Amino acid sequence: MGQMVVQGGQCMCSFGTAPGGIKVTSQQLIKAGGQTAATIQDAGPQNVGPFGMCTSLANPAVASATAAALGVLTPQPCTPTPAGVWMPGTPTVLVNGNPALNSDCKLMCAYAGSISIVSPGQVTVSV
Repeated sequence: MGQMVVQGGQCMCSFGTAPGGIKVTSQQLIKAGGQTAATIQDAGPQNVGPFGMCTSLANPAVASATAAALGVLTPQPCTPTPAGVWMPGTPTVLVNGNPALNSDCKLMCAYAGSISIVSPGQVTVSV
């Protein structure tokens, strides 16, 4: 059982250098711990990150900069590129019709990384 994630929670990409915030846009009615509750649909580039600098060679900007530096890894600013929705979610707890986002969920990045929750933003509601 994880904690329900809310507006202002923090997440981190496995290829990022800093945590990024979570912004809830899927709904604005349901609250948890005084903040707007997130759902698995809060998975777009507007909802997560940025994560400082990206170190994934699958990111074209990093690959290009690294090639220009003769193979020396050259991180570039993170441009969040999530792929899909947060998984697995909490299918038994629906928030405005969508599964709730909990602190155990992961989100894939199109540039080979995975995004995980490092702080749900509240600690009073478990799902």
